[in-house]
Amino acid sequence: MIFETNVIETIQRTPDIKSIRFEKPQGFHYLAGQYIFVTLGNGPDEMTKHFTLSSSPTEDFLEITKRLTGHPFANALASLSVGDKVSMNGAFGKFTFQGDYDKVGMLSGGIGITPLRSIIKYSIDQKSGVSITLLYSNRSEDDIAFRNEFEDIQKENSSIKVIETITKPDPYWKGASGRINTEMVKKFIPDYPERTFYTSGPQKMVESMVSLLKELGVPEEQIRQEYFPGYD
Repeated sequence: MIFETNVIETIQRTPDIKSIRFEKPQGFHYLAGQYIFVTLGNGPDEMTKHFTLSSSPTEDFLEITKRLTGHPFANALASLSVGDKVSMNGAFGKFTFQGDYDKVGMLSGGIGITPLRSIIKYSIDQKSGVSITLLYSNRSEDDIAFRNEFEDIQKENSSIKVIETITKPDPYWKGASGRINTEMVKKFIPDYPERTFYTSGPQKMVESMVSLLKELGVPEEQIRQEYFPGYD
């Protein structure tokens, strides 16, 4: 179903990642983890791309979060201002969460964090008590989206743990470093056999994470995956 809406806020998450918040149209419903199609412009200039919603169904706005790659759609999205109108179609997707599991593990990289932010926020707002541990990989400290929010969430919710790992850390980085691997999962998610895993991000990373989990003996039915085919 197609909805018309308008921009109510823009948030710079990192130097090259931006969130756009829209008014939630009347009658629009979605599940945490789902995606929508967003259309900008009209006529010959019309462009449509799909985005996972980084907002939770419990919030009174819709939010998408995009890495600004310099491609035409990314530039058009970055130029949106409060009051600008867009159309959207959705919601779609089966990479969802409705409080289905008691223990969840999450493996993600870069902008693949968007559906997981939606799921974490939904779980908290619903007071589900679900234990969630997220391993979140980025190239540098400056690339970590939602970092301050995740820090605040952990202070207020003992059931949520976020471990950030950097693949190219500077000398001052004190956290985990390197790509997510089996040893990292064993260290930070020691009860991994008991958890249902959600992994999202670039296709190669998701495929790697699924292989990693299978190597650890996590059953296929405990692995949920969603990859993002492109960043243009």
